[in-house]
Amino acid sequence: MKQSPLHDKHLARNAKMADFGGWLMPIEYPGAGVLAEHAAVREKVGIFDVSHLGKASVKGAGTLAFLNSMFTNDLNRIENGSAQYTLMCNVDGGVIDDLIAYRNSDEDFFLVPNASNTSDVVATLQAHVPTGITIENLHLNFAVIALQGPLAPSVLKNLGIDTDIDYMAFETVEIAGAEVIVCRTGYTGELGYELLPRVEDASRIWDAIVEVIEPIGGLVCGLGARDTLRTEMGYPLHGHELSLEITPVEASASWAIGWDKGDFLGSTVLREQKTQGAQRKSYALKSLDRGIPRGGMKVKNQSGELLGDVTSGTFSPSLKVGIGIALLNASVKVGDQLIVDVRGRDCLVEVVKLPFMPSYVR
Repeated sequence: MKQSPLHDKHLARNAKMADFGGWLMPIEYPGAGVLAEHAAVREKVGIFDVSHLGKASVKGAGTLAFLNSMFTNDLNRIENGSAQYTLMCNVDGGVIDDLIAYRNSDEDFFLVPNASNTSDVVATLQAHVPTGITIENLHLNFAVIALQGPLAPSVLKNLGIDTDIDYMAFETVEIAGAEVIVCRTGYTGELGYELLPRVEDASRIWDAIVEVIEPIGGLVCGLGARDTLRTEMGYPLHGHELSLEITPVEASASWAIGWDKGDFLGSTVLREQKTQGAQRKSYALKSLDRGIPRGGMKVKNQSGELLGDVTSGTFSPSLKVGIGIALLNASVKVGDQLIVDVRGRDCLVEVVKLPFMPSYVR
């Protein structure tokens, strides 16, 4: 398995490690654990190593038009210095990956896909790229550090960084003597930033941030807390809510599709689904008893009719109940009470609106 450039930092803290997309990454840290790390992000601030995320560069005349023909969202909606959440689909509308596209100019884009899908994203782009555009896989060239929580702006201010950055905008700044891309993005629902330093600069930038957050009650956090935080917000995870078998329309991610732009990979199927209506959709489930929905569990109605499956589920540290996201028959409505088969036991859940927790990203 690949290792983060911050790998030694995690071992020094005796982190529990696990495989994430072929990368050995920290799940949680002793003395705190997922619940405390989750609470730190919701109430104060936390720092995550997410260097397993992919990185790629696309440059050359015509890059904007090319990427608009490959991704679902419309890159004309954003200006230089802004980032956009988007998806890459196959011709059948299945999701190859969801990613963030950073627009430096209409001829220069930086992409951050998911770890295990980076090679597929790059290969798909290379299979369609016109002459004059260069695609470079930079997966091992950059680290990614997520600083998340209501105190995140004060942390950067303490490091001498002007934090007056709009949501989904980015700048290149200097931290600990090194240049870093800082973007107002994240995966927790809290106000936060993602920092992309060069690999050789990652350790001292990490240390500089940790030195600031620990005196104010911030914590170094693992990917276990990242998952509970993103589930409370209803944020999709590829391989769960999104996959080659689940389209953006089915995953309730139609907002990330530029319906009015020209054709793009999968656009024919997606426009048909939009017009005709998808037969299944993504829904939020909140437990009405002690049951905790987990990925792969079956969901049925009160009459025992199978409606679909849970795609992600966990115990919500904020709400103190089980929550889940499920791909269900499109006839389901908010307010319906359904049954989740939790290891052979029927557990009652209610269909609710997302997010489970208020969003403070802006």
